[in-house]
Amino acid sequence: MLTIAIATCLLIVLLQFQGVDAKESDPTLPPLQIHPLPPSLAQWQNSANAGDYFARIQSTNAGSLVWSEFPIKVYLDRPNNPQDISASDRRFIQWVKAVEEAIQEWTVYLPIVEIPQAELADIVIKREKPPLGVQIDPESGKVERFRARSAQTRYEFYIREDNPPVLLHRMSVAIDPGLSEQSIRSATRHELGHALGIWGHSQAQTDVMYYSQVRTPPAISPRDINTLIKVYQQPTRLGFSVTSNQ
Repeated sequence: MLTIAIATCLLIVLLQFQGVDAKESDPTLPPLQIHPLPPSLAQWQNSANAGDYFARIQSTNAGSLVWSEFPIKVYLDRPNNPQDISASDRRFIQWVKAVEEAIQEWTVYLPIVEIPQAELADIVIKREKPPLGVQIDPESGKVERFRARSAQTRYEFYIREDNPPVLLHRMSVAIDPGLSEQSIRSATRHELGHALGIWGHSQAQTDVMYYSQVRTPPAISPRDINTLIKVYQQPTRLGFSVTSNQ
């Protein structure tokens, strides 16, 4: 599900996004620009002319939610003692296996590497039940309140203190540990689509980014990748230098 988490330290940046005057010493956001298409996506050939659902992708104040530094660094929860044979740890290991398999499916299209430090990761995948919240039914447009979620992806912006500083983002993914192994794999596959840049949903059940769960979870489709390519061809502020008005 699409929810937004914004770091408190970027309050002034957000005010600038909203057109509120900032102090002279506040940072100035980079202008919208386009990164080169990642080679792995540039090589993609859609001979079937399957189309895409780019028109359903949501925009953000930072532009397209694309990654510009590769490989994309991912952290995922792991049991403290992988040699433990208790029932709870066996379920934990099954969760890890399903998440790893979903990550591997996406590495065909964008370079991804797992790292052991959550604080250094671009995408953090947590083994936890997402909080209840609000969802808009894309069919009726009605608000559904406090609907239980099996998975959730959120993003936040931050400024990395390079010279000059750079505006970046990070993603946080929560996957319910109570799901079946197949559902964990399917939910992770879907949420990683959001985390990699597809900030929206498809209306076709044959796409990974279909807005609802289906009986037989689909694999990553040509339409998913065509949409991802178009996302990476859009302008963004992310990955570009922040200047100062001081």
